[in-house]
Amino acid sequence: MAEAADFQGTSPSPAHRWLRRTGALLAGAPLLAGVLQLPASPAAHAAETAAVAAASGSRTVDVSLDSLSPSAPTDGDTITVSGSITNKGKQTVTDAHVGLRVGSALSGRVAIDDAAERTGFQPGLDPLEVGGKYVQKFSELPAGVSQRFSISVPVKDLDLGSDGVYQLGVSLSGQTSAEPWEHVLGIERTFLPWQPEGVDKRTKTTYLWPLISTVHLRAETGSDAQQTPVFQNDDLAKEIAPGGRLDQLLALGGDLDVTWVLDPDLLASVDAMTRNYQIKDGDTTTAGKNQAVAKEWLDKLEKTVSDKEVVALPFADPDLASLAHHGKNVGDSLGHLKDATAVASDTVDTIIHVKPETDFAWPVDGAIDPSIVKVATSAGADKVITRSDSLRETGGLTYTPNAARPIGGGTTAVVADARLSTEFQGDLTKPENSTSAVQEFLAQALALNLQEPNDQRSIVVAPQRMPSVSQAQTMATAVKALQNGNWSDTQGLSAAAKAKPDPDATTRIPSADSYPSSLKKQELQREDFETIQETQRSLDNFTVILTDKSRVVTPFGRAMDRGMSTSWRGRATQGKTFRDGVKNYLEDLTGLVKLIKKSDAKLSGRSATIPVTVQNNLVQGVHHLVLRLTSKQPTRLKIGNGAYDEQPIQVSGEHSQSVKFTTSAKANGPVTVSAQLFTEDGQAYGPDVRFEVKVTEITPTVMLVIGGGVLLLVLAGFRMYTQRKRAAARQAEEERENAPDTEGGTDAEVTDGNGKAGEDGQDGVNSLNGDAAGTVDTVEDTERSKDGPDGESTAEHGADAPEHPSDPAPDTAPESTDPSGTGERVDR
Repeated sequence: MAEAADFQGTSPSPAHRWLRRTGALLAGAPLLAGVLQLPASPAAHAAETAAVAAASGSRTVDVSLDSLSPSAPTDGDTITVSGSITNKGKQTVTDAHVGLRVGSALSGRVAIDDAAERTGFQPGLDPLEVGGKYVQKFSELPAGVSQRFSISVPVKDLDLGSDGVYQLGVSLSGQTSAEPWEHVLGIERTFLPWQPEGVDKRTKTTYLWPLISTVHLRAETGSDAQQTPVFQNDDLAKEIAPGGRLDQLLALGGDLDVTWVLDPDLLASVDAMTRNYQIKDGDTTTAGKNQAVAKEWLDKLEKTVSDKEVVALPFADPDLASLAHHGKNVGDSLGHLKDATAVASDTVDTIIHVKPETDFAWPVDGAIDPSIVKVATSAGADKVITRSDSLRETGGLTYTPNAARPIGGGTTAVVADARLSTEFQGDLTKPENSTSAVQEFLAQALALNLQEPNDQRSIVVAPQRMPSVSQAQTMATAVKALQNGNWSDTQGLSAAAKAKPDPDATTRIPSADSYPSSLKKQELQREDFETIQETQRSLDNFTVILTDKSRVVTPFGRAMDRGMSTSWRGRATQGKTFRDGVKNYLEDLTGLVKLIKKSDAKLSGRSATIPVTVQNNLVQGVHHLVLRLTSKQPTRLKIGNGAYDEQPIQVSGEHSQSVKFTTSAKANGPVTVSAQLFTEDGQAYGPDVRFEVKVTEITPTVMLVIGGGVLLLVLAGFRMYTQRKRAAARQAEEERENAPDTEGGTDAEVTDGNGKAGEDGQDGVNSLNGDAAGTVDTVEDTERSKDGPDGESTAEHGADAPEHPSDPAPDTAPESTDPSGTGERVDR
C-alpha cells in the first residue's frame, strides 16, 4: 500500500524533503537544551544544536557531488564521480580518503524517496566501500578547507546485478585528534540507474517544454499610423538575448524531442520588438534598440519547431483557477478566455508559421477541481493537463497508470507524473543540486518502467511554467539522458492524450476543498476581474463612435487578456498596477473627444442661437454621436421646440465642430442649460457641460412705449418740415413783389413763426426724445445683441468666432451645417 500511495502523487518534492530533514534535525534541539541546561533561548539552542550536529560525526565533512558521468551507464562504461569535500569541523582531518559505496537495487519509487531523505552515515543501510584502487586519499584536511576529488571506476567493478536503480554513496573517511580512528566523517548519496540493454516495453514519455514569460507590453501605443508598441521595460530583450532565459530554453530544447508549449503573447511581444518600439518607465519614454535580437530569436524559434508538436495556450496564459474561483461570475470574464483562445492559433501561425494545437488547458501546477475543469473547457479545450498530486489514485494501484483519463463530458484529463514534473524546482545553480536532480529524475523514470515491464505505459512530464536558466539546463541534461536511455521512447502530447486509459485508474475530479491553499493565496481576486470588466464597458462605449475600431479593440482586448495572466501570481501589486493602467489609459483616450466648456451667456431678445463646440483630439474621426442641448427650465427658455434639441455629430481627427441650437425666451431670469454627448444607442458619452443663460426679454408694455415715442418723433419732424417749407415759400414771394414793408413784416413773421416753431416744434421734439431715449437705446442694444458685436447675424458671426469668451473658434467652414469629413489618421 505504501507503493500505491506513492503513485497517488503523495511523495514530497525535493524542497519538501529538505524542509523535513531540517525539521527533524531541529526537533531534537529542545531536548538537548534541557539536558545541558543551557541558559540561551530555545531559538538559540536550536540554531547552535543544528550547527553542532551538522559539523560532528558523519556530518563533520561536507561532501558535494558535482557531477556523475555518464548519468545512466551501460556495459563497458566507466563512471566518473567528481566533487569537493569541505571540513566543517574545528579539527584537522588526517589520513582521509574519498571512496564509493554501491548497495543493492532499490525496490521501487517509494524506496527512492526514502533513500533521498536520508542524511548522515547509517551503518547497515549504507553499503561498504567499493575499495581497492577506486579511492582518492588526502593526508590532511584542515578545518574550513575544501579540496576537489574525482574518482573513475569501470561499471563492471561495481558488481551491479539486475536492472534497477542503485544508490551510489560518496563518503569521506578519516580521523581527528578527538577520534583517532578511521570512521566516516561525511557522505553524499545519489542514484545510479542501471538498464544496460533495451527493454521490450519502453515507457512512452512526453516532456512539455514551455516558452512562457511575464507580461511585457503596455496597452498604450504610439499615436502614429503604425501604432508603435510600448513596453513596460526592456526585460524581454534580456530574456531573448544570447545567454538569456528564453534564448537558453530555445537552444536547449532544440536538441531534444519535446512538445513545445507556447504563450502566443510571448510571440506577439517579440514580434512587436522586431519593428520600431518604445520603452516607457514612469514619464520617461525611450526608443527600443533590440530589433535584431528579436528577429534572430523568432527566426531560430521558427526553424526549431517547424517539425515539432506545438501546443498554444490561450493568449497571455489566463489564470484558469482564478477565473474559476473569483472571476467567472464577473461580467463577461469567460468571454475574455474565449477570445484569448480564439486568437491563439492565428497568432502562432502568423508569426512562426506553425499550426499549433489549441485544445489543451493547463491550470497552474496541474491543480484542478470541478469549477476549474468547467472553466478550462468553456473556451473549447477538451483536454486538461493536471498532475498526479491533484488527481490522486484511490484504487490501490501498484503501478503508475497511463496519463490519459476520461473525466466525463467528453473531457480528457492528461495526468502528468508529479515526481518527474517537480524534480527541477528550487535552486539548481549549484552543481551538486543539479546533479542530484538529474540522477533522481532518471531513477524515478526507470523505476516507473520496471513496475510493469510487460505493460507499456504513457507518461507525461509537465515542469514549472517558467524555468530559470539553471533549471532549464538541468532539465535538458536529464531529458537528453532519458531519451538516450534504454527504457523510454518519446511521444507527443496529443498521442499521450489518446493513449488507452487504465480501467482501474481514478477519473474522479477532486473537490474544491482539496485545492492547495498555497495556490489559492496567489490567485487574482474578484476586484481584479471587476477592474477588467469596467475597462470592457468603457471600451464598448468608446468603439461605437470610432471610424476605425480595430485600432482600439485589438490592443485593449489583448491588454485585458494580459490582465488575467497566470504570470501575476506572486506579483499582486504589479498585476493591479497593470490593470489600473489599462483602465486609466482608455479613460484618457475617451476623454480626447469632448465638449468645450462654455461661459455664461445673456439673451436679450425673444430668440437667439447658442453654439456648442465638440473637440476631437484623436487622430481618427468619430461619428455616431448625438449632441443634446437641454434647458432645465423650458417654461422660461426653450431649446428648439421644447426642453431639448439634438443634432448628429461627426468630427474628423484632430478637428473641432460647432453646432448651433435655436432658442426662444418666454420669461426673464437665469436658466441652466446642459450640453451632453450621447452615442446613438442612448449611452451618455463623457461628462456634460453646464452653463447659465440670463434671459432679459422685451415686454409688450415696453414695446408700446417705444412705439409711441417713435411716432411722436416722426410727427414732430413732419411739422418742422412743413413749417419751414411754408416760411421759405412766403419769403420767396415777398422778395419777388419787392414791397417796402415786406422785410420787416417778414422778419417779424419769421421771427414770430420761428420763435413759435422753436417753442412749439423744437421743444416738442426735445420732449419726445427725452421721453423715448432710454427705450431706443434698449432697442438698439437688443438688436446688437441679436446680430452680434458688429451688427452681423449670429449665424454668420458664430461660424467664424466664439460667441462667448470661453468658446474656441471652430475649425469647420463658416455656415457649414454638414458634419466634418473623416480624417485619414487614426486614434492614439
